[in-house]
Amino acid sequence: MNRITQKLRFLADRKEKALVCFITAGFPTIEATVPLVREIEKGGADIIELGMPFSDPLADGPVIQASSQQAIKNGITLDHILECTRKIRKHSNIPLILMGYLNPIIHYGEERFFADAAKAGVDGVILPEVPLEESNRYLSLTRKYHLADILLVSPATPDKRIREIDEVTSGFLYCVSTTGVTGRSNIGNIESYVKRVKHNAKKNPVLVGFGIKTSADAHRIAQYADGVIIGSVLIQRIAKKNSIKEIDGCVRQLKKAL
Repeated sequence: MNRITQKLRFLADRKEKALVCFITAGFPTIEATVPLVREIEKGGADIIELGMPFSDPLADGPVIQASSQQAIKNGITLDHILECTRKIRKHSNIPLILMGYLNPIIHYGEERFFADAAKAGVDGVILPEVPLEESNRYLSLTRKYHLADILLVSPATPDKRIREIDEVTSGFLYCVSTTGVTGRSNIGNIESYVKRVKHNAKKNPVLVGFGIKTSADAHRIAQYADGVIIGSVLIQRIAKKNSIKEIDGCVRQLKKAL
């Protein structure tokens, strides 16, 4: 069984909500990624997303865009990200997800990417620019290499489409809290929206991301969802050159709120 599914079932059995933490691979330095993952896991993260930097990230707000630009300047590549994953796997069994965009993957070679990701110890992939109608192009590859294929829904997604997306998704359903980009939006009054997604998503756990900035936000959303995804607030802490132990503390506060 995929590590993502194992972890989410374990948490559900314990009546706990999942904390997924996103960091940009190669930020703030090439060498920082593996130590950050270890410390974030120590702080209580259940799943970690590694962002694959790209020059034109359509779903990312200014914080993650800036971190991606810095990582690209640092020389980050898909080869290096997969090497980071291999190093993490020597010490950790935490579920790992790669999140990013198609251009670098196409350049790398599509089947080669999914095969190498699975071999390196990746558990799932999120490609936010790939809609349901185009997902079959990659579903055969994610299934072939036993990777979770995590698709997204938003407040604009109709009920029928939520059910269709949930049916082809594996791992969890990524519930985007707003129609904005990461980090910039406020979550607002989303209880009825998350309840609607939960009502229609019969196959997968529902995890909410985008715009979750505080422990209070995380606690509030966890009353309705199966977990939360935190990204920009961590990147901001990292960008301010907070010590690794301060990052650990931030993660501990978020996990405690769940």
